[in-house]
Amino acid sequence: MTPLTQMQPPLMARDDHGSPSVFRPENMLREARRQKGMTVGSVATVCVLDPDGDVVRHVRDTRNARPSANWACYHTQMWEWDEGGRRVGIVGCAVGSSFSVLVAEQLFVSGCELLISIASAGQIADLGPPPYHILIERALRDEGTSYHYLPPSEYVGVDDSLLSLVCQALAGSDHILHRGDTWTTDAPFRETAVTIALRRRQGVLAVEMEAAALYAFAKACKKPVLCLAHVTNQLGCVHGDFEKGDANGAHSSLSLVHAIAHRWWHHEPHRRRADAKRRDGLQAGNTS
Repeated sequence: MTPLTQMQPPLMARDDHGSPSVFRPENMLREARRQKGMTVGSVATVCVLDPDGDVVRHVRDTRNARPSANWACYHTQMWEWDEGGRRVGIVGCAVGSSFSVLVAEQLFVSGCELLISIASAGQIADLGPPPYHILIERALRDEGTSYHYLPPSEYVGVDDSLLSLVCQALAGSDHILHRGDTWTTDAPFRETAVTIALRRRQGVLAVEMEAAALYAFAKACKKPVLCLAHVTNQLGCVHGDFEKGDANGAHSSLSLVHAIAHRWWHHEPHRRRADAKRRDGLQAGNTS
């Protein structure tokens, strides 16, 4: 038996990142549709992850959002609404790395073509009083899920083409969007003073619970995923913390989603891919 001091954690020991998984999201959804009596259909091309659920409640109340007829996921519900003649889908309350990626895997075999995550985050670097948004360029991998998709590394980042798309989407607008690195953790109540000080020295702007895993999935599986941190708190260390803004932050978050989605829909390479996909129907792996 290997002494404990010489053991490598299982997450670091695996080396089969390029091998396909036996358990596939499309197969689970096939069985979910069978059990629920659902036919094969596509969800919205642009989808949003909303871990706190505030945006979900807002679009239900103000945008006439309705449950998706084509989302077969066992664990969550998707709501869809019309934005300029196109559908946008949103899934709420998928908190943390493993849950968010479990949903992301299913979204991309259900017709999603761009996934935007907007997650509540705690302030590490003082960029001003919360709330504000950060476009996450890199996420520090202090969680577990990302190591099942990519070999060990300190950070994982967003695709450069998505960074360019966001800059184009917000050019000339009034949107204020900071850019930089965040710290993805699995244990929010283990954010100690020592580690917070280290993260500040590393140049980290905020702490959240999903981005590293989502970016690792995106890189490994070649899927377009964009993560925004909605900095809403100072880690509960001040009175009156966790105030998110108008409609619990839904207005500002939706404004960013709509700007990015419109740019994506009108992006020429995407239009060609979307037209081809509409002609061909869903991918062969998404059959009943």
